[in-house]
Amino acid sequence: MGNSASDVIKMIKEHEVEWVDVRFTDPRGKWQHLSMCAEVIDEDVLEEGFMFDGSSIEGWKAINESDMILRPDLDAVYMDPFSATPMMILVCNIVEPGDGSLYNRDPRSTSVRAEAYLKSTGIGDTIYVGPEPEFFMFDDVKFEDGYDRSGFKIDDIELPTNTGRDYDMGNMGHRPRAKGGYFPVAPVDSCVDIRGEMVATMMEMGLPMDKHHHEVAAAQHELGITFGTLTETADRVQVYKYVVQQVAHAYGKTATFMPK
Repeated sequence: MGNSASDVIKMIKEHEVEWVDVRFTDPRGKWQHLSMCAEVIDEDVLEEGFMFDGSSIEGWKAINESDMILRPDLDAVYMDPFSATPMMILVCNIVEPGDGSLYNRDPRSTSVRAEAYLKSTGIGDTIYVGPEPEFFMFDDVKFEDGYDRSGFKIDDIELPTNTGRDYDMGNMGHRPRAKGGYFPVAPVDSCVDIRGEMVATMMEMGLPMDKHHHEVAAAQHELGITFGTLTETADRVQVYKYVVQQVAHAYGKTATFMPK
């Protein structure tokens, strides 16, 4: 059985939640959010959803038809481990206020409809997906696109370009060669503890994790998340990306899931 609105209200009280962070996915696949005071959250709003202006989300509504509803999936509830005060994350579908249908440009709603369509065909009951999200972590990222110049520059202690660089504490020389990051131990693998903290944080949030390791390229990494149903896994990947970028940031690094 899934969570009811009363179950979520009980969770808010048990965890002494101060903020309920309402999150949805934009057309580019990026999590967006707004933070609601926990005091205004009741069973009615959990069941009916939150009204918001969809006209400022790129690729969505025109200004004259901007009203949309954020309707929480009450089984997609997480506690945010990075908030300074207790905060609950509610993952939402986007709903049309006129007829209550799932919005056709909302990626999560598309996933929900895809699962429903599969069942309606009789071909199968469940879609299982097992993704392998990989990412890079860098110490420094610069980019610009102006009238007189355009470009980017990345740097990380693991990159082969730093073999001759002067560091304040000396250059230790332990770094993967080009395409040599699969799987040397530390100190060549410089991020064992960072990845371990990422995995531990995801497990704390309820994600089914099984491993982590360095990937082929310098500064490239992967964490193992096990399979689940389509929409369930899509939500977990959003949590995965959020945790990776937050933990990396805490260590003074920046993480990116852009194509390698």
